[in-house]
Amino acid sequence: MRDSFLSVRTLLRLRGWTVFLNLEHHRSDKKSISIDLVNTSIETDHTDYATSSIDFSCKACTTGTMVVVAVNNDKKDFNLFPQLTCEQRGCCWSPLDTPNVPWCFFSSNHGYTAHSVKNPNPHAELSRMPSPSLFGADIQQLSFHAEMQTSNRLRFKVTKQKRFEVPHEHINTVTSNPSTPISDALEITNEPFGLIVRRKENKKVLFDTTFAPLVFADQFLQLSAKLPSHNIYGLGEHVHQNYRHDTNWRTWPIFTRDAFPNGGTHNLYGHYPFFLCLEDNSGKSFGVFLLNSNAMEVTLQPAPAVTYRTIGGILDFFIFFGETPEQVVQEFELIGRPVIPPYWSLGFQLSRWNYGSLSEVKKTVERNRAVGLPYDIQYTDIDYMEEKKDFTYDKVNFKDLPTFADYLHEKGQKYILILVWPGETVFPDYTSQNCIDWWVDEYDRLYKEVKHDALWIVTFHSLCPSSHLFHVLSSPGILDDLMYSKTLCMDAKQAWGNHYDVHSLYGYSMVALQRVFGGNRTLMLTRSSFPGVGKYSGHWLGDNGANWNDIKWAIPGMLEFGLFGIGADICGFFDDSSEELCRRWMQVGAFYPFSRNHNAEGYKPQDPASYGASSLLVATSKHYLSIRYTLLPYLYTLFYKAHTSGDTVVRPLLHEFYSDSDTWAVDRQFLWGKYLLITPVLDPRERLGQRKTHVELFLPADKLGLHIRGGAILPTQEPDVTTTHSRLRPMGLIIALDDNNQATGELFWDDGDSRGITVLETVNIYVKLGPSCVSKGCRNISSQFLVCLSLTKCDCFFSFLFVLNKVLTLNDLSLTLGESYKVQWDSEALDYQRVDCHPEENSNEAECKKRGCLWEVSAAENVPWCFYPEDYGYNVLNYAETATGIRVDINRNTRYRSSGRPDSPDIDNLRVEINYHTGDMLQFKIWDPSTERFEVPVPLTVPSTPESDEDKRLYKVSVTESPFGIQVVRKSTGTTIWDSSMPGFIFSNMFIQISTKLSSKFVYGFGETEHTSFKHDLDYHTWGMFAKDQPPGYKMNCYGVHPFYMGLENTGDAHGVLLLNSNAMDVTFQPTPSLTYRTIGGILDFYMVLGPTPEMVVQEYTSLVGRPVLPAYWSLGFQLCRYGYANDSEIENLYTDMKKAGIPYDVQYADIDYMERQLDFVLDSEFQGLPALVDRMRAEGMRFIFILDPAISGNETNYPAFEKGVAQDVFIKWPKELGDGIVWGKVWPDFPNVTVDEDLDWETQVQIYRSYAAFPDFFRSQTAAWWHQEIKDFYTNVMKFDGLWIDMNEPASFVHGTVGGTCLGENLLEFPPYMPPLESKHEGLKHKTLCMNSEQILSDGKRVKHYDVHNLYGWSHTKPTYDALLDVTGKRGIVVTRSTYPSSGKWAGHWLGDNYATWDQLYKSIIGMMEFSLFGIPYTGADICGFFNKADYEMCLRWMQLGAFYPYSRNHNGKGNPRQDPVAWDDRFATASKDVLNIRYTLLPYLYTLMFEAHTQGSTVVRPLLHEFTNDKTTWDIHRQFLWGPALLISPALDGQTVVNGYLPVARWYDYHTVNVGVRGKWLTMQTPLERINLHVRGGYILPWQKPESNTKLSRKNPLGLIVALSDSGTAEGSFFWDDGEGIGE
Repeated sequence: MRDSFLSVRTLLRLRGWTVFLNLEHHRSDKKSISIDLVNTSIETDHTDYATSSIDFSCKACTTGTMVVVAVNNDKKDFNLFPQLTCEQRGCCWSPLDTPNVPWCFFSSNHGYTAHSVKNPNPHAELSRMPSPSLFGADIQQLSFHAEMQTSNRLRFKVTKQKRFEVPHEHINTVTSNPSTPISDALEITNEPFGLIVRRKENKKVLFDTTFAPLVFADQFLQLSAKLPSHNIYGLGEHVHQNYRHDTNWRTWPIFTRDAFPNGGTHNLYGHYPFFLCLEDNSGKSFGVFLLNSNAMEVTLQPAPAVTYRTIGGILDFFIFFGETPEQVVQEFELIGRPVIPPYWSLGFQLSRWNYGSLSEVKKTVERNRAVGLPYDIQYTDIDYMEEKKDFTYDKVNFKDLPTFADYLHEKGQKYILILVWPGETVFPDYTSQNCIDWWVDEYDRLYKEVKHDALWIVTFHSLCPSSHLFHVLSSPGILDDLMYSKTLCMDAKQAWGNHYDVHSLYGYSMVALQRVFGGNRTLMLTRSSFPGVGKYSGHWLGDNGANWNDIKWAIPGMLEFGLFGIGADICGFFDDSSEELCRRWMQVGAFYPFSRNHNAEGYKPQDPASYGASSLLVATSKHYLSIRYTLLPYLYTLFYKAHTSGDTVVRPLLHEFYSDSDTWAVDRQFLWGKYLLITPVLDPRERLGQRKTHVELFLPADKLGLHIRGGAILPTQEPDVTTTHSRLRPMGLIIALDDNNQATGELFWDDGDSRGITVLETVNIYVKLGPSCVSKGCRNISSQFLVCLSLTKCDCFFSFLFVLNKVLTLNDLSLTLGESYKVQWDSEALDYQRVDCHPEENSNEAECKKRGCLWEVSAAENVPWCFYPEDYGYNVLNYAETATGIRVDINRNTRYRSSGRPDSPDIDNLRVEINYHTGDMLQFKIWDPSTERFEVPVPLTVPSTPESDEDKRLYKVSVTESPFGIQVVRKSTGTTIWDSSMPGFIFSNMFIQISTKLSSKFVYGFGETEHTSFKHDLDYHTWGMFAKDQPPGYKMNCYGVHPFYMGLENTGDAHGVLLLNSNAMDVTFQPTPSLTYRTIGGILDFYMVLGPTPEMVVQEYTSLVGRPVLPAYWSLGFQLCRYGYANDSEIENLYTDMKKAGIPYDVQYADIDYMERQLDFVLDSEFQGLPALVDRMRAEGMRFIFILDPAISGNETNYPAFEKGVAQDVFIKWPKELGDGIVWGKVWPDFPNVTVDEDLDWETQVQIYRSYAAFPDFFRSQTAAWWHQEIKDFYTNVMKFDGLWIDMNEPASFVHGTVGGTCLGENLLEFPPYMPPLESKHEGLKHKTLCMNSEQILSDGKRVKHYDVHNLYGWSHTKPTYDALLDVTGKRGIVVTRSTYPSSGKWAGHWLGDNYATWDQLYKSIIGMMEFSLFGIPYTGADICGFFNKADYEMCLRWMQLGAFYPYSRNHNGKGNPRQDPVAWDDRFATASKDVLNIRYTLLPYLYTLMFEAHTQGSTVVRPLLHEFTNDKTTWDIHRQFLWGPALLISPALDGQTVVNGYLPVARWYDYHTVNVGVRGKWLTMQTPLERINLHVRGGYILPWQKPESNTKLSRKNPLGLIVALSDSGTAEGSFFWDDGEGIGE
């Protein structure tokens, strides 16, 4: 909105500046603004900040503890006089504006002192310190004792004799000596008394009660402890909307209560004072359990810390230490391991309150049977009873109930009924043995009369008269603030004590009655629970509602009950459930351990069949319940593991992936055990977005997400409509292989009903891939490979569950229960992991096997049929490691034949050297130590001293021995970013190949060639790299070579990899994901930078290869060029028309037309007036650039450039043994005295008109001096200029190799044993360039073949040109070059070549610019409106708008096409061009600052969105929009439309034209009329600007200003660089 947007005009005078700020402030309020122009930062004062420190008013408060003093906020004395009440308690008072922070908190004189401390199991007497009382009845003397009960469990108690203690059957003092001394875990402070619990391994403090004082009164006990992290889970029972707790002063009461789970913070049915704390991404965790059954509350605060307050009993704490969260749950076995339910109880269940009659129940059963719904259990609620009295049934409406169980059993189903105590009634005391005997007798009578299979227990409660136990001054914030609300009176007597103390144990005592069920297991369900109840009973999450919140909140509930020892009412208990909600709930409910659809009286039926037999709900319910029943053996095995080991069944993702911090807060997905990931739809939508790996899943109405984790074996069984029938069907195993092609799993199997049977089957599997599987031609998924092992003869019945790429069925295995097995077979290699052994054309089986490779047809598209065996490559011979690197000798595995190219013999022994150059950069180099091979002579900047401190390195490197490979792992995430231990590593004389697995499918870079997207498509695409005079085209190798890529890891971290090799090469991507390099010479010399951000990758890469050149300020202005100016008058007329139109314009070019017969340094007769025109234009603020080609004509009688070149021996020649003569080519220069007939075909023109041309060898120092002098002579004697444009320097030639086409010497260099997929590769490497046998001489005198340095020709040409320009003009200027190589950006910019006037070239130019941003050449742009072909009006205008935001902004087209400059069209075109160029010129100070930051820091100028918004994966695939730096978003129209669909990442965005605030994190439809380009300024940034003029000489005289775009917090920052714009120096 406009009121948050500031426009700041500033007048700056350089050197001794005065600053004048004229603020155009659009805010209605008067907020102050501060501006620092050194490092510009603007901040408004309207943001409120929490107080960070407190000045206490009394001495005792100077060390006050920020723990709230418990008070009852209903007490009038506190509300009316809060400060007085606080100070009367001896506490500190400090009001704060920050929400939730207590104003009243403890001073340092509260608490107890410890004395008479005894060891080794500490025992101490505690005395209360003199201080005011909070609520009275403080206990002055206490006892404390602690013991290390096991090596992983600490117990400590603070108690007083004759106080109530929970009579838990499982918890006893352990008297044996533990293996760990208690002093390693527990430290006691004496005055005031406190405890510090540490982890023994690292001494990390886990539970520190010195944080706040101990309070122990008769009806108020409080203990606080500081915790090591905010990752806190558990405490209950409540509805927690998220699994991980909010620690911002949240208080949770705990006291069992019949309340609705509607999302509030009130207490519910169970009592669970247990929480788990995940310490960090190591997985180390601990649990804290307070064994106390009184009403209590727990407060979590940001320290982070926890405060317990309870109104009775003692403080009896247990601390459980675990290496993982799962181990903590296992240690909680203290309370008893969970019951193993009968198998049938894992089936689907139906229930409803008030069917009304047994006939209605049977209708429900029949209609769900009729649709074939898997369905095991039917319930009756209290409506079956006579007037809702227990142990009775309604003999009218349910007269046939005694035989109802038989009716269900006939179809293999089970019957469960409810027992409940409603209304005014008496309550059995289950803590009394007499009561238990009575209850068993009553229940036995009912069971004999009404047969049933299990019992469901619910309790309701009543009201009470007044008592001192009812009104507790310190009562926790329980529901209704009444202890006796909806329950028994607190002074009611039970065998275990007053109900005040044992209220929360009522459900626990009630279920401990299993003797009534005889020898069989049964299902008992209880609503009220306490730690330990899981030994006997299950639990459901209570009377929820039919709404989308409750379907979401059920998952945190299940996860918590996984900690405490289960499912929600599917489709909701209260309210009518919509079809969509119930459908989605049936999907997720199919994966609740307790899977029951249940609703209340007065609402519509919601059993699946009630929605219609042909409904989508029925179909999807059947589908997912069939999956559930298929996987019941796995679920049953999980329950067995829970029963025997304490494992969780429903498992939070953090239990398995604790090293991934993104899982710490995931509570909308869950696991079954380790291996099955369930991703339900929990909102009314079809897409589930942004999970880690933040994959967006398309989940239509009938689907939810299911994924099997690699490494899993899941036991299965063919499903049926009941477990009674399914248990008779064949069993199988789903095997999902991990990255090592292994999987393990377990199967527990018994009769499913009897107690005490424990038969365990473990199946471990290792798969060696071979040729025996059958491809289904399906897509690859993360589990990669699924196998059905069938115990009996059957089909792979479960294959409908997942989209597979491989299924293998093995029948008749005859496995015996109780035994362990290892199953191994030869299977086919995973298709997508094959490395192509025959990348050349015409592959066949015979040729394949000659190379020692495997041949197997694949139905999958693009997969190679000829591929390497797993151990094809090299093996480690010697290994030596130092603090700064690794050296390895490796030798070829000679088991296999040679690589299959006889002209390129394999090199058997190699040396590998890995150097840790810096903390974020390493190098690995592989070469032949016995033979000198060519190495790239491009100097790189590496530190003289490598990084020897491992802690400072972002990476960890390891080496695999067989086959040899290098692995690089990012230490912070564990992500493997390079792993070359893939088969097919070859190092031969003229063919080198290495493959690596990639960290993800997000790969960017490699060039120069036309790519259709910024992110590479990894579906078997191969890209050749060899510098060539080749206009942009799909898979056409173009002008430069950049073997560099950036990989974006799934975590959002980024890295970059450079292969420093200048030979012809190619790279192949495959879906694994992986990458294969192939090069035809040199060595392998890799450099890797670790980022970790994409922008830091470029900064580190340019630090290695060289920072980009800083162009002159004027070179950022708009530029015009044309191949085909007939004379200087055309240029003059263009200049006049541009001035008249007022279109900003800084640079004019002359293409080769200005030359006499295209001869360098010779002015054509038609351009004799050009020098004077140039002088006039420069005097008016314009600049001039002319073109130079490297080729020099040799057919002239008086041509100084050639004659001096011959004299100084600057031209490329044949080696002496081949004649030592110049290698002649043909380029643009014409023979003397000819008239060119352009109607002839091109080849004929070259043959009869083009002169012989010599190519300077710019590696030689004398060549640089010769070139310098020729440029200087031209500047001095012919014509002034301001920049140079060097073209045709691949080097390009119009003949192949040399004149006549016959290259001297060995033809193998022209047609190597392996030919990368290059344009016209059938013509050999010499096509349109020099012979590869040509000889060049490096600056150190070393003679090399053009074969090795061809790709460096443009690189070698650029620096001498740049040096000459600076020396001759005395100013910075700019050099623009066509051919580039890593580090070319140190001296020059680049245009994207001779493109075409077509719409697709607009968006591809954005990709090209972003790639050259990665390559460290930010001064880049495409020929605006296209070079070849006639430009269309609308396309050209859109291109002018886009091109106005190219760093290098030049309109240029080719000979024979109409003009396309801005004044060549009409007034509308000229006006639109002027408008958009005025925007460019307004923002040139910002663009120049970005260029300076690129020059000094290596930052990008044209910046992909992913560089700034890496956490937003949507940006990872955007290439039709781009940024200038961090703050200006350009969203051009690219396809002839007036509507642009653009993405605005999560930030505040201002429309540049209207200053309206845009949306964020969404795709936006932008209306884009022909005269408009979409621009958005990012909030939080300051952009310097300047009033535009017709050129930069004039605009630089105008006042400067700042565009200030405030962020959401009302701040903005930016930087600004300014100098004279063309000076030379640092």
